[in-house]
Amino acid sequence: MQYRKLGRSGLMVSEIAYGSWLTFGTQVELDSAKKILQRAFELGVNYIDTADVYNRGQAEVLLGQILPGVRRPDYVVATKGFWPMSDGVNDRGLSRKHIFDSVHASLDRLHLSYVDLWYTHRYDPETPLLETLEAIEDLIRLGKILYWGTSEWEADQIAEAWALCEARGWHKPVVNQPYYSLLGRKIEHRILPTCTRLGIGTASFSPLAQGVLTGKYTGGKIPAGTRGADSRLNTFMKENLMNLKILEKVDHLEPIAQKYGLTKGQLAIAALLHTPGISSVIVGASNVAQLEENCKASGVQISPQDLKKIDKLFPA
Repeated sequence: MQYRKLGRSGLMVSEIAYGSWLTFGTQVELDSAKKILQRAFELGVNYIDTADVYNRGQAEVLLGQILPGVRRPDYVVATKGFWPMSDGVNDRGLSRKHIFDSVHASLDRLHLSYVDLWYTHRYDPETPLLETLEAIEDLIRLGKILYWGTSEWEADQIAEAWALCEARGWHKPVVNQPYYSLLGRKIEHRILPTCTRLGIGTASFSPLAQGVLTGKYTGGKIPAGTRGADSRLNTFMKENLMNLKILEKVDHLEPIAQKYGLTKGQLAIAALLHTPGISSVIVGASNVAQLEENCKASGVQISPQDLKKIDKLFPA
């Protein structure tokens, strides 16, 4: 496993991170979660990503039964807040109240005294940005969170937050977490260049486009037991990714992958790690075998010629 700095911060994170979205508390229960995390640490994964809203807190609850048994300097845990956690009118958004409530509730579920990284899970147009930033600054100074970042913010929103923090001497965001895959390269136009210019790292999620880039859905077939066959998890896939033109392009990754002794999925992850500004790629795995396969993408060197071939198949 290779490691990279998270933006201009001093925090080192593994190139491959483990994310609990759509897995912990949904596909993965406690016994399997323990095995996955144990193997993740053995493989050198040190960044574990979750959010309060993942299965309404249950992903954090599972992590809270595992992480306290691991030596605290050996991992980086990130969580997030923004989405509604109940029907309460204040139990949502990025108001000072909800940020404090969200962070403390996450710490209770995780059984930790602090989180390494806390993300604003979306931009909140209903709350003054300064209110959000001051609340985060106060929580950092209280030692509840160490670093903070944005998730799925637009370039101008990230730049404004950075500038406001810079002007006040507050802790600036060190990372942005967007969706990024060969099938979704929007961030390369403005978001990623903005983050790179400001010294903000990028820890992207869903690098395999929910499994489509593994090639398991060749010809539009949906094998039993896959995410594509799970009605709880496949809505986005069916609406946006499961068309034959896309699946044919995925098949064309095969000869390039074979050249490096990789699977198509490993190649798709390794290609993202060649993008300047990417600090870590967050993968989801519902079993140990999937995790092991994904981690093999770390440290792979792809030639410029082959990267151009991949770009031609999946243009930005």
